[in-house]
Formats: sequence, structure tokens, C-alpha cells
Amino acid sequence: MFDQDHIAEAIAWRHDLHRHPELGFEEHRTSEMIAGLLTAWGWRVHRGLAGTGVVAQMGQGAPVIGLRADIDALPIVEATGAAHASTIPGKMHACGHDGHTAMLLLAARQIAAKGVENGTITLIFQPAEESEGGARVMVEQGLFTQFPVDKVFGIHNWPGLAPGRFVARDDKMMAAFSVFDIEILGKGGHGAMPEQSDGVIAAAGRTAAALQEIPARALSPLEPGVVSVTQIHSGSAYNVCPDRAVVSGTCRWFGAEAGHIIEDRVRRLASAEAAAQGCTADIDYQRRYPATINTAPEAALARQVATDMGLDTSMAGPSMASEDFAFMLNEVPGAYLWLGAAREGENPGLHSAKFDFNDAVLPVGAEFWVRLARRATQR
Repeated sequence: MFDQDHIAEAIAWRHDLHRHPELGFEEHRTSEMIAGLLTAWGWRVHRGLAGTGVVAQMGQGAPVIGLRADIDALPIVEATGAAHASTIPGKMHACGHDGHTAMLLLAARQIAAKGVENGTITLIFQPAEESEGGARVMVEQGLFTQFPVDKVFGIHNWPGLAPGRFVARDDKMMAAFSVFDIEILGKGGHGAMPEQSDGVIAAAGRTAAALQEIPARALSPLEPGVVSVTQIHSGSAYNVCPDRAVVSGTCRWFGAEAGHIIEDRVRRLASAEAAAQGCTADIDYQRRYPATINTAPEAALARQVATDMGLDTSMAGPSMASEDFAFMLNEVPGAYLWLGAAREGENPGLHSAKFDFNDAVLPVGAEFWVRLARRATQR
């Protein structure tokens, strides 16, 4: 489908983006590059949603299909050793958003070259997917009121699946998630006289253990849920009982009721464990992303396009990881899709300091976008 020189150029775009990673809402160079290429190819380009977001359209009238790529990087020190490794200390594309951007750009170039015969194609290059909720901000700032779409789709490379695998579930794809910071406060004192201080460290340890048992004790075995304590910060010396500790982590779920139960248990357990040690607990609990739930007709459409390409569309289970594309799916029908991207040999996972997008699947994803755009805009 693609000229080999165009594929090579798309890989070069990807490598350039990888060398110059930008964190959420800071993707100014990335946005400039995207907008410049799209404008040169004849797309109608709009900038400014969520600050660094880019929306581009081609064609006119209905039906209207939205294709989304995320563009931000992560605050990770890269350890790939690749020739195109990050040149920005402490920042890297460890989730493949550089590849997602290049895939959609390659597709955009092909679509522009062939033209849009029916309907309208809307490209959405979204900032700040990694925990900052760029999709939510774009929606709040009028993404689908300024650029209404009938269906919206997003792709994520998935190193846990072999190249050639393509997953589009009819319902649950990715979990909802929240974050919590529990500040435990009490009286500090000398390490040799613990009876004169409160049990701040004991409360933190018991809170951490109790929180991670919530899904097993509060949810049905048939209801997915995860509570992970990922940080405990306290103390400054061997011989000082501290007066403060912070226990932090994340919760994941699918069902609305499960989300309510988990939050309630986090609050009650933290308060109870702190009180048992003579301490108090100040709980900051923030819900970040809703669950990513596909609509069945759109998922079926995506599977049919992938099947026509010869991809393996056998089903896989949902993931307890999260994705802010959920905010777009809360507004319009659509589907979130996984494209197999495993490497032979060592195959680092997403968010690893050794992760690098598999360039071999870049033209596969781009071809899928082109075929889907054509199929979805047929009257």
C-alpha cells in the first residue's frame, strides 16, 4: 500500500520524535512537526485544544470518523542504547506514542494523496495521555462540539502480543483508575523510647498491607479490582521515630460499584489503621480515568478491517492498565484497539526504560488506519 520511501520517511519521523521526547502538555516541538506535515499535505489543521493538541480534517459532510494518536512521552531515563535514543535527560518515549504518531502521519499522507471520496476524516493528535488526562481536556475544551464525529478510534501498540495480532473487544478494554496519597500524622520521638511517640511507621506498614487486600475481601471474585501501594515515604534518621509518613498508590476497576467500594474501603482502612496507632490519616483520593469500554458495532468494524488485512483478530482479555481515550468513548461510539508489537528475544514492556517501539508494525498500523477510514466513511 505504501511506497517504501514513504515508510522509511515515517520511521525517520518516529526516530526524530524519539530523540526529542516531550512530557504532557509540553509537546510544542512535536505539535509543530505534526501540524507542518499535515498542512503541507492539504489537511485543514486546527491547533490549540489542550494547548498542544492538533486536529486535522479532510473531506466534507457525513459520515465523520475520528482517528486518534497520543503524542506525549514519560519521565523515564532511557536505557535502550538505540542510535535514536532520547537526547533529553530524564524523558523518553517508553510507551510508543512516537510510533502511534508516525503511524497516523503515514496514513494521513496516503489519505491525502488518494483524496477522501465520502464523508470527513478527522485526525486527533492528543497530548498528555500519561496520567494527565489530555483527552479529558480536549473534550472539555470542545473537541466534539467543534469537530463532531460519528465514531472515534484509537490504537496502542501492545508488546505482549505477537506482530500480526489485533485485538478489539466488544466491551471492556482498559480499567478505570485512581491515585491516592495517605498522610499519616502522629507524635515523633527518640528511637530508643518508642513508647513516647506514636506508631507512624507501624500505621504506614499496616495500611499498606491492608489496602492491597481490599479486592480480595470487598469485591466478588468475578469482579476485577486492583489496589497497589507503590510508595511509602517516611523518616530521616536511624534513631528518630518520625511524625509523618505518606503511603501512595493506585486503584483499578471496571464496574462503577466496584469503584465506589474500593474508594470507601481505602478511606476507612487508612483511618482505622492510623487510629489504632494513635495517629490520624489525611487521605487525598483522586479518580483519574474512567474505564475504556468499546461499543460493539465499532469494535466489529475494526476487526473486519483487520481480518481483511490478514491479521489475527482472536480475542484477548481486557487489561487492568488505563487509558484516557475513555473520555472520548464516553462522548461518542468507538473502539480502542491493540496492535501486536512484540520483538524477538528481549521484549521490554510498556513504560520500561528499555522499551522502543517496534518499527516493523508501523506500516501495518498505518494501513489499518487507511482501510478503516475508507470503510467507515462509506455511505
